[in-house]
Amino acid sequence: QVQLVESGGGLVQPGGSLRLSCAASGSIFTINAMGWYRQAPGKQRELVADITSGGSTNYADSVKGRFTISRDNAKNTVYLQMNSLKPEDTAVYYCNALVRTSLVRGWDPYWGQGTQVTVSS
Repeated sequence: QVQLVESGGGLVQPGGSLRLSCAASGSIFTINAMGWYRQAPGKQRELVADITSGGSTNYADSVKGRFTISRDNAKNTVYLQMNSLKPEDTAVYYCNALVRTSLVRGWDPYWGQGTQVTVSS
């Protein structure tokens, strides 16, 4: 089994910054893409940013220029640096990873439990 554990959420004022971390552990053979999604109350879960094992990144238009995704492959950890936060960034943020648990098994998606980010004055 694979576990994803997120940390770093909290309450921040508009214009402030937060850094989210997500560490994957367990029966990991290799990890492909890792990413961050978010879900605000009454809305569908949406992609915020993702990053491949080679370091290629992809961002939602709403966060381009403000958020930066990065990863440490040796630690199976992905980060999300969030700057210039806005009230509309308020949501539960979920970590996602595409994992193979053995050489003969295909890719399976795993999710973290979510961490709350609230942007408010």
